[in-house]
Amino acid sequence: MSNSFENTEDQKLATLATATLARTGATQAAALRDTTGRTYVAINISEPTLTLDAVQAVFIVAAASQIAGIEGVVIAGDKDAITAVITDNSPHATIFHIDANGSVTRA
Repeated sequence: MSNSFENTEDQKLATLATATLARTGATQAAALRDTTGRTYVAINISEPTLTLDAVQAVFIVAAASQIAGIEGVVIAGDKDAITAVITDNSPHATIFHIDANGSVTRA
């Protein structure tokens, strides 16, 4: 993966998201940094009684820690994600996607 991030903290999120994706074998992983610098990771959930994309899942994990805001999110794997859960909470948060080839785009 080439370093396409202006912010080195976003590169750290990319490393967390891609490593989590590879380690778990999930179809999608997301890493989130809150406004205090803490990071959270999650994968998509696809169970008969619960379906969440990785962005929704990581937001829930972060919200459980009572975050005040979100600085950035990196999604790895499947691009389809409900990012409104991030932008509704923190309109200025940066959101990036990394595809299977390592190409980075701003979501």
